[in-house]
Amino acid sequence: MEFSLGTLVFLFGVALIAGWVDTLAGGGGLLTVPALLLTGMPPASAIATNKLQGSCGTLVATTYFLKQGAIQFRTIRWLVLTTFLGSVIGSWLVLKSNTEFLVRALPILLVLVGCYVLMSPNIDDTDKRHTVSLPIFAISAAPTLGFYDGFFGPGTGSFIALSLVTLCGYGLSKATANAKILNFTSNFSSLLYFILFGQIVWIVGGVMIIGQAIGAAIAARMVMKVGAALIKPIVVTVCFLMAIRIFWQTL
Repeated sequence: MEFSLGTLVFLFGVALIAGWVDTLAGGGGLLTVPALLLTGMPPASAIATNKLQGSCGTLVATTYFLKQGAIQFRTIRWLVLTTFLGSVIGSWLVLKSNTEFLVRALPILLVLVGCYVLMSPNIDDTDKRHTVSLPIFAISAAPTLGFYDGFFGPGTGSFIALSLVTLCGYGLSKATANAKILNFTSNFSSLLYFILFGQIVWIVGGVMIIGQAIGAAIAARMVMKVGAALIKPIVVTVCFLMAIRIFWQTL
């Protein structure tokens, strides 16, 4: 397929905004996948190209958080490993399964997450007492979330961050930062499949990577400076918007 300069500029702008949103709350694919489909790109290529540019956005945010010390890699290295393994299994299984049941259930789950974040007074930047230890999280929640991202994907960043808050007692900013490295891990394992199957439109992906990198870099700095006061309303908004969009598509 050939793409005009105007189309590439449009996709660059969408990717920039999506990188900002995805770093703060997850759900950047809510913007990028429809934009790619609007160009007439086949769905398989749109999903694969989206995974390429989205992975680069999470990599930029992860790198920044690591440099700032917001992520202690030694502490969560086992979470990274089990997230990767879960995503590999999910990516393999999605080629053999029907995801229709997840499409129907996801809007309800997203609304519940949005309402929980909105109504809970305990979601802030203060670390709380953990419900489960990191080793238990590593063998339960981390591979499950990785599997979900490999198998389906929408809302993964929000689900990871909320799991770290509710189960591990992380403050919201800390959870958002650590969610990025886990989200990048699951994205990267899925991306390997798409590279092998040759569905990526590289010229579009390259342009969108630049936009994603800029948006993610801006948002990562905002996480460190503003924290939960900014992240919380964006998480709620993104969860509700994703739920509305997915529900609308299934009508």
